[in-house]
Amino acid sequence: MALFTAKVTARGGRAGHITSDDGVLDFDIVMPNAKKEGQTGTNPEQLFAAGYAACFGGALEHVAKEQNIEIDSEIEGQVSLMKDESDDGFKIGVTLVVNTKDLDRDKAQELVNAAHEFCPYSKATRGNIDVKLELK
Repeated sequence: MALFTAKVTARGGRAGHITSDDGVLDFDIVMPNAKKEGQTGTNPEQLFAAGYAACFGGALEHVAKEQNIEIDSEIEGQVSLMKDESDDGFKIGVTLVVNTKDLDRDKAQELVNAAHEFCPYSKATRGNIDVKLELK
């Protein structure tokens, strides 16, 4: 049973527009090279990076709270579009750069690993795309 369902409609693919059912998301989608030509908008990789970073941050806070650790963290999601040699198409790769501010590095790494096991985005991508975790 779903606890929550997000609804977003995309029209026109990678050169189109997205809108969420609540109107919060309302963006043109542009190809990365179109930004160099002055077009403004976002792209699927940027949206995925935002979602994964936010979800991972929530998972990190959750696992820290379970251990009674107060954490001040910042997650930078980096999603790269890459050539897929297996079918001459494309694939994505993710790097999550985690800054846990003043937390002991060993404890921070432990929490990051636990968050990666708990995070719904990590579960969804596990075994499908390369995800690198970097502790800043």
